[in-house]
Amino acid sequence: MLATGLSFLAVMLLCSAAHGTRPFRWMQAALLPVLATPHAALAIGFAFLAAPSGWIARSISPWATGWDRPPDLAIPQDPLGLSMVLALCLKEIPYLLLMTLGALDQVGAAGALRVARSLGYGPVSAWMKVVLPQVYPQIRLPVYAVLAFSLSVVDVALVLAPTHPPPLSVLIVRWAADRDLALMFPAGAAACLQGLLVAAAIGAWRLGEAAVARGARPWLVGGGRGGQGRALAATAIGAAGALGLVSGLSVLALALWSVAAAWRFPAALPQQLTLETWSRQVHGLASPTWTTLSVGLAATAIALALVLACLENEQRRGLRPGRRALWLLYAPLLVPQTAFLFGAQIALVRLDLDATWTALVWAHLLFVLPYTFLSLADPWRALDPRYARTAACLGASPSRVFWRVKVPMLVRPILFAAAVGFAVSAGQYLPTVFAGAGRFATLTTEAITLASGSDRRIVGAYAFVQTALPLAAYGLAIGLPLLLSSRRREPRRA
Repeated sequence: MLATGLSFLAVMLLCSAAHGTRPFRWMQAALLPVLATPHAALAIGFAFLAAPSGWIARSISPWATGWDRPPDLAIPQDPLGLSMVLALCLKEIPYLLLMTLGALDQVGAAGALRVARSLGYGPVSAWMKVVLPQVYPQIRLPVYAVLAFSLSVVDVALVLAPTHPPPLSVLIVRWAADRDLALMFPAGAAACLQGLLVAAAIGAWRLGEAAVARGARPWLVGGGRGGQGRALAATAIGAAGALGLVSGLSVLALALWSVAAAWRFPAALPQQLTLETWSRQVHGLASPTWTTLSVGLAATAIALALVLACLENEQRRGLRPGRRALWLLYAPLLVPQTAFLFGAQIALVRLDLDATWTALVWAHLLFVLPYTFLSLADPWRALDPRYARTAACLGASPSRVFWRVKVPMLVRPILFAAAVGFAVSAGQYLPTVFAGAGRFATLTTEAITLASGSDRRIVGAYAFVQTALPLAAYGLAIGLPLLLSSRRREPRRA
């Protein structure tokens, strides 16, 4: 609840104080690297950064702290779970900001802000009074998805959450994976409890929405113009920059540890760099990397085909999905993974599909499909229909219009949706554990397993490769359209 509340508040303050400014546009460009970084890799990198022997403590020791050895502090697994809250915020703030930016385009925020500013309202007051009431209904489901994820996340909790007692989701996974079959019954009961817990939290958030809407009504119509909000804008931009810096340093810490030969406390940098860890782990990395690539590409390809078919069917039949269809699409994101993957594994066993590559692809597809659809639906629906009508008037069939007009014009959002889907697949931990039954190891499962007590150099190598694959997918999504457009602009030689 704390991670979701802080993330939502940070995004609203950032948008209200800095929307339309140059630093805000820079932050939009910096969203992709953070979104591409899997939760597990970012959690491990954050642990490398904030641990008592982490990079932050090394950078300020001994000249500022007097420490010549790591202090006895439980920072990554502190009893209050604050390190886990901060790590969740590092991922949830960029996601909610991306969803909010998409909603701003749908509600015409720029025009509404111009009208409010012309009436004398300050930028923060104008955004809060005019834009937020229109934007929030558009991002309600993403906020609920973030809340459900925060309450049931497993991979981040295994790295950063308190261990005595552990979060409920971690306890469910431990019971379900135990060799004692009698623990399957409390695991099933705890999974049901997890689902009820998330439902109650979403219900409480919904009641909070109603209370805030009722309580803020006098302020909305009171006529207060507010100031320019320069201090708030500077604070919001500075806080966002600090979070982005922490995310970047977390990934950099993974890379540094993977090439460190010796890094003794309190040295700020490794005494010697070497590729020995990579040379020793190249064979161990091969199988998890191949599984991650094959499952991710297969799930992304199936999801992209289904999404394109669905969106094309919408346009051909003149359909427009309503709110119920959106709730159905968000169902795998709103229901905690521990609450339904436990039952899905039992179904796979009954169907004799447990621990197969097909089951693994299907489990990843459950989560890849919603994100792929949400990434591609708005650009596809926003395409001017006159292009298709013009091609049809020239005698092109619907299939030819689809392949020769729509797909080439929307190649950039299609590739971006594919990159989003692959990044989601590469970061899946619990679906791999349940559907793979321990027979398929991905970079995520290996990194989480090694993070419990292995050599930081090995953990850094696995987590860095886990981060590099989604980043490469986003790089291809950005670079391929540029390459194709440059080739189309080149004059043909006779």
